Amino acid sequence: MTALRPETLPTPSAASTVPAGTSLATRVPVRSAGPVVTELRLSAFASHRGAAFPVGPVTLFGGPGGSGKSSALRAYEALARLGGGDPLDEVFPDPAACVPEGAAADAQGRRGFRIGCTADGPAGPVRLDVAIQAEPTLRIVGERLTGGGETLLTTALRDPGRATVQAAWHTAGAVPVTRAPLPDDRLGTALLPLRVAGRTEGQLRVLAAAEQMVVALRSVFACEPQPQWMRAPVPAGDDRLRRGCDNLAAVLERTHAQCVQRHARLVAAAHAGCAGTVTSLGVERLGDGSLRAMLGRGGGRATPIERLGDGELRYLALALVLLTGPGAVAVDTAGEVPSAMQTLAVLADGLDRDLDGGQLRELLALAVSVGATGHLRLIGTVTEPNAERARETPGVTVVHLEP
Repeated sequence: MTALRPETLPTPSAASTVPAGTSLATRVPVRSAGPVVTELRLSAFASHRGAAFPVGPVTLFGGPGGSGKSSALRAYEALARLGGGDPLDEVFPDPAACVPEGAAADAQGRRGFRIGCTADGPAGPVRLDVAIQAEPTLRIVGERLTGGGETLLTTALRDPGRATVQAAWHTAGAVPVTRAPLPDDRLGTALLPLRVAGRTEGQLRVLAAAEQMVVALRSVFACEPQPQWMRAPVPAGDDRLRRGCDNLAAVLERTHAQCVQRHARLVAAAHAGCAGTVTSLGVERLGDGSLRAMLGRGGGRATPIERLGDGELRYLALALVLLTGPGAVAVDTAGEVPSAMQTLAVLADGLDRDLDGGQLRELLALAVSVGATGHLRLIGTVTEPNAERARETPGVTVVHLEP
């Protein structure tokens, strides 16, 4: 890979490419509550080169092993964390793994990768493209924010000896462009609301585009249910669902008390996806004060959650995520934006792991139904056979990847 320079970033007019095999006919138009990511670009990332993927309300990446399904979700989550202000070294603990395989270093020993996305919202389509140097030191060396056919922000590494990049953003006042240094370990777009005064029409456009991108990226919940952790009792009050869903019992207690309608839908989902008859979902408080989740059965019987199989536990956890929303999951949403104007994006790598065909169909139908409100999106990966099954669900976009 050649040295990463700002001018090597994709231009705003670069054509998007939809991978062969992408199912587009099943898309159902959904008006989102707030700004959302509509395209993910992996210009040079892991196994991807020059790739652009559509992102709809329910989007699944399918394909054989080694086709880059997981790395696509990893890039999406990385952009989300950068949009939330996380430092580069926390977002990419192993940056060399993100460099395209076989990419050669330049004369200065530099290698890197490039990712980006488009966010739609009130400001129209806004594009973000980021060039990241992985070796010899991890740093952002180029960033471009564009909207309305104009470049609103660019950054470039001018002095390798300084931990800064030179930023320039649109002003359209007495001074057409404002220049200032920004740290090379943070996303410049996320810092703009702190640096731009908003006094001119141009500055207001920059702020609107940056805030739209940040809001679209920040409300992301990466979900990886771990059945082996979900079987143990959990402390009461730990009711914001964690990534591994190990505190599911505490969240169930909260939904049962505060979200009657959603809890009823969760019981219906459990009945459809778990063996036997499920009439209720609740918790049992143990002698030490901890909570254990229980499935109510016909005739007043109950089954402790630890007796369920891995597939049933994963199914229950994923259904709970889809039905609870940002108020009950551990995400850092844009606190200054009303919840009615935000959309939660759930990332589920290996969505179909341990699930049978019926459970997957129920989850996808639930995701489409909940997503129709505009407050939730599901982006996941599935194995090749289940990708074909997913195509049969109206409202699901399937992106097929090849190794």
